[in-house]
Amino acid sequence: MMNRRVVVTGLGMITPLGIGVEKTWEAICRGESGIGNITRFDASDFPTKIAGEVKDFNPSDYIDKKEIKKMDTFIHYALAGAIMAVDDSGLKITDENADMVGVLVGAGLGGLPSIEKYYDIYLKEGVRRISPFFIPMLIANLASGQISIRFGAKGPNSCVVTACATGTNAIGDAYKIIQRGDADVMIAGGTESVITPLGIGGFCAARALSTRNDEPKRASRPFDKNRDGFVMGEGSGILILEEMESALKREAKIYCEVVGYGMSADAFHITSPPPGGEGAVRCMKMALKSGGISPTEVDYINAHATSTFADSLETQAIKTVFNEHAYKLSVSSTKSMTGHLLGAAGGVEAIFSILAIERGTIPPTINYETKDPECDLDYVPNTARKSDVNVAMSNSFGFGGTNATVIFKKYKG
Repeated sequence: MMNRRVVVTGLGMITPLGIGVEKTWEAICRGESGIGNITRFDASDFPTKIAGEVKDFNPSDYIDKKEIKKMDTFIHYALAGAIMAVDDSGLKITDENADMVGVLVGAGLGGLPSIEKYYDIYLKEGVRRISPFFIPMLIANLASGQISIRFGAKGPNSCVVTACATGTNAIGDAYKIIQRGDADVMIAGGTESVITPLGIGGFCAARALSTRNDEPKRASRPFDKNRDGFVMGEGSGILILEEMESALKREAKIYCEVVGYGMSADAFHITSPPPGGEGAVRCMKMALKSGGISPTEVDYINAHATSTFADSLETQAIKTVFNEHAYKLSVSSTKSMTGHLLGAAGGVEAIFSILAIERGTIPPTINYETKDPECDLDYVPNTARKSDVNVAMSNSFGFGGTNATVIFKKYKG
């Protein structure tokens, strides 16, 4: 079995904090929040009236105008993020290498806006008014499909749908595809756009969302004692993963190396983690083992922490895995600034972890004001921290009890 080294050579992202990696990262380092009042629809009758909406995004900057109407917004975000990442990597996809370049981009819920739109059209105007592009607009694998078509990438083409673990699973699975020799390059990550009446309404019905409507920018507060639910976000996070020798041959910039991947199932409950975060424990341990990484080597964890009760369970899981080292490493939740991007979260948070390594800055957990006795680690409260990060771990845990962890390491040749 092949066990090739895999590096990251390109990054692209769209978030509530900005269009592009640099704008988002600068805002993250300033500790800014991208949360505000919902403008996509009238949320006045909803228990939650706030979300992390993407602002100032024009799909025509990235996609031919006649193609835009054939795609749901989550595909727009995925394509734009992929274009940014490919440009950043300097990758040229040609007839010679196309069959060794693949795409693996996932979405947690897919084209919910299109489903709502065309169901309304059907009720008002009948079946003949449904667009012939309706199904390709909404199915989750069309993010990968459209990226593949755009670039002529003819290698492995797939999609992960694992709720909030989607983006991390996509990156981890793409890493394994390259590691075993089935591709030399993978365009991988997550995308999501479900700030809609049904999207917000469904999570409201589950009592999962914050109702701190009078203070949108202070609503997402992972690990804080007064957290009251997550805040919905949207966007995409796309990475270029590449076999190391391929990257060196074309003299690509190397951000870091991918060195570990773990996944597990809670087998416990459709939405709640088990006591002690037992599934997360196994997931993190698997990622460490797969990369031959000692727990004491990890400097930073970008936590899944969503600003719900489960933040304390992730804290317990980290303490179980890392023992005394848990109190020496830095843990932060960038969801405090972006909100929870669901299927896109793992892609976006992987990029934050990679930049923490590359730029020596650990993102903060903002809105951390009141200590929870059950959350007693170093959460990098409120202010970004300059620090040498050699190894970073990114966690994502989803509904259905699906867990994913990926580990990045400073590239040293």
